[in-house]
Amino acid sequence: MRLAVILMAGALLPGIMRAQDSKTDENSSPPQATEETSPKEKVPARAAVKLKIVVTGSNGSPVQNASVYVRYKLPDGLFHKDKMAELDLKTASDGSVKVPAVPQGKVLIQVIAPGRHTYGKWYDFDKDEDSVDIKLDPPTHWF
Repeated sequence: MRLAVILMAGALLPGIMRAQDSKTDENSSPPQATEETSPKEKVPARAAVKLKIVVTGSNGSPVQNASVYVRYKLPDGLFHKDKMAELDLKTASDGSVKVPAVPQGKVLIQVIAPGRHTYGKWYDFDKDEDSVDIKLDPPTHWF
């Protein structure tokens, strides 16, 4: 019995809502714009930095085909305040890689190459363009 009443109310409710929407009040005026409904001022986006990373070995020779990971914090959101973005890149034959524009601020750069120590360091960038030179050490010998 209760189910029948609920189903009937659900079937009649949209018709009642449409009837209320179709009624117009001649005395009503259009809503006035208030400070609460006015569009918010746009917050300027953070400036970006273009990076060039050069990876060399301990003897100064370029390290080709090394994996370069660039991580940076995304702009703060309501729910994802600690969300990080990551770029996965490979070095060219001259040991360099050009990183697309990333937001200025703290950026983590990690480099992994076969036969070399893994490298990772946080950098703080505040320029439009910057270059980072990374020297990878050979692995320690286990006797």
